[in-house]
Amino acid sequence: MGQDLSQTDAGKEAGSSWLDSGLLSLHDLILQRDRFLVSAHARPDGDAIGSVLALSMLLRQLGKQAEVVLADPVPVIYRTLPCVGTIRQADRVAGRYDAVILLECDSIARSRLGNLEGRFLANIDHHASGRPFADINWIDTSACAVGAMVFRLAQAAGAEVTPEIATCLYTAMLTDTGSFSYAGTDAQTFALARELTERGADPSRIAQDIYFSNPASKMRLLAAALSNLNTEGRLAWAWVTQADMARAGAAEEDCEGGVNYLIGIVGIDAAVFLRELPSGCFRLSLRSKGRVNVARVAESFSGGGHQNASGCTLNGPLSAAMEQILHQLRAELARSAAAPGNHHAF
Repeated sequence: MGQDLSQTDAGKEAGSSWLDSGLLSLHDLILQRDRFLVSAHARPDGDAIGSVLALSMLLRQLGKQAEVVLADPVPVIYRTLPCVGTIRQADRVAGRYDAVILLECDSIARSRLGNLEGRFLANIDHHASGRPFADINWIDTSACAVGAMVFRLAQAAGAEVTPEIATCLYTAMLTDTGSFSYAGTDAQTFALARELTERGADPSRIAQDIYFSNPASKMRLLAAALSNLNTEGRLAWAWVTQADMARAGAAEEDCEGGVNYLIGIVGIDAAVFLRELPSGCFRLSLRSKGRVNVARVAESFSGGGHQNASGCTLNGPLSAAMEQILHQLRAELARSAAAPGNHHAF
């Protein structure tokens, strides 16, 4: 086994108990088996994509076969990542694998991949809504990103964190901490960011690729969303419809990040962005500044995520979806206002 990172700042980053049973079981699985499928949740974000790429490179370095399959395309802003061309998009898994490793999923369904039932599954997750649905479950809600957990796995396996792996893991951390702005970002998070930088990640280049490489369609869609902006006390919300997306020439990935403009408004403590799906359902992105637990709101609609960043899906029409989510958010805001030491009026 590799260096015991429980004695270093970087090793402490994603939890005080480094040598937990989930990590040890996953490490043993990798030692004992040879052919792996790696996947993550549908509509993959930076943490999911950076982590599956890093994990696949780690497995190949250890002499294993590793294939990466995702149900949805890689968003444009992540297509410069190392080995991104090895990711295959499919709606169904075919072939024989010794094990399937799912990242950031609370169930098989979250991957939106068919034909996973009956296979040996390993689950790596850091969300508050994480569930032990697999044969091996490594869930660490104190980790700032699942990428931080992949780093610990690399160290446990004695693998080299190459510049390519470091780039993918830094991308995972940067995006899942909201550019190091979410609650839970601490000295250990920055210690790991520093270590990844020392191992070859280029923070400036990565930030340029993620934040300054958006298509014009995303800006047109943002304009449509902000034209629907509403605020009420500490709450903000906005939405886009399929008609808005068609006028903007936008893809689904262009909706990502829209909610951050809402939560960025002074005096707003909770925000929700609703986007209509082709099915007529609405995908919701929720954000808070720390006092409001939006994960609890998302979980009430069978969604999940982090306390400050979560998501769920509601049936349409827009008016019904909006009524449901605003009711729950108002209740959560009232709960947070009544909490000891919190003097915000709703």
